[in-house]
Amino acid sequence: MSRCQLMQSESKGMKGIRVTSLRLLVSLLALYCLPLHGQIEVTDDLGNRVRLSGPAQRIVSLSPHITETLFAVGAGDRIVGTVQFSNYPQAASAIPVIGSFSEIAYESLLGLDPDLVIVWASGNGEEIIARIRSLGLTVYLDEPRQLEDVARSVRRFGALTGREAITERTAEDFLDRLAALRAREVAEEPLRVFYEVWNEPLTTLNGEHLVSDIIRLCGGENIFGDAIPLAPVISTESVLAADPQLIVVSGMDEERPEWLDEWKQWPGLSAAESNQLRFIPPDLLQRNAPRIIQGAELMCEFVDQARAAARLN
Repeated sequence: MSRCQLMQSESKGMKGIRVTSLRLLVSLLALYCLPLHGQIEVTDDLGNRVRLSGPAQRIVSLSPHITETLFAVGAGDRIVGTVQFSNYPQAASAIPVIGSFSEIAYESLLGLDPDLVIVWASGNGEEIIARIRSLGLTVYLDEPRQLEDVARSVRRFGALTGREAITERTAEDFLDRLAALRAREVAEEPLRVFYEVWNEPLTTLNGEHLVSDIIRLCGGENIFGDAIPLAPVISTESVLAADPQLIVVSGMDEERPEWLDEWKQWPGLSAAESNQLRFIPPDLLQRNAPRIIQGAELMCEFVDQARAAARLN
């Protein structure tokens, strides 16, 4: 018989103890028999050491992709607050919202009493990060820039929440699918790709963004890879001058945006002439969570189709 079983057996034989005292004793025994967790220390994506006395129990997520990743590692029930558009999986929609990626209700944040705030470094920005730290809260900065970084975030979130077992399965599945994409035969000459985030103003992503890593993986070249900043506003003329062979757009939801077809009005534009105007739901490509591998698979499929079309022209 274990020490905990022996103590619990002896407690049942006690006589003459008031009910309230007995309940207190049983509660203390339950706590005594729980496994102990040592201090957790994880280095975030910006090189900061994050220390917790044990697995995080009350987490605030400041990005939809962070919320999604926490659910993927089995820690969705630990999230006590999040931001707008944290809608996947469906259970995430029930979590209290305390702002957006660019504006946080700090009194509400404090009222949630989190033991960990996970921040999207480039999306939330330095001002929000500094303000949260000034409140004395523990902050972890998440900033995946390459596909392998998504698996790394999965593993680190698992360490922060004590969910290493399910975390490893999720990370390995992601990396297996990534390895399959890397094993594809890719032509030496990269295909010119334009990724359109939005049409008014006309916005794209530069070479440092994770979407560009996906384009490179698939054998493409982001025509605005050298642009500054991360999400530059560009002109129609600059797109026409670069003459992409494939145009991929995101939009706001699961529906293909009508403005994608506006590129058909430009004669001589390679992507339009070969009908290589494609849509990938933004949740599958612009959220740095495990589902991004689905977006990468779609991107590679579209690059292959555009390359085949280019050979015919």
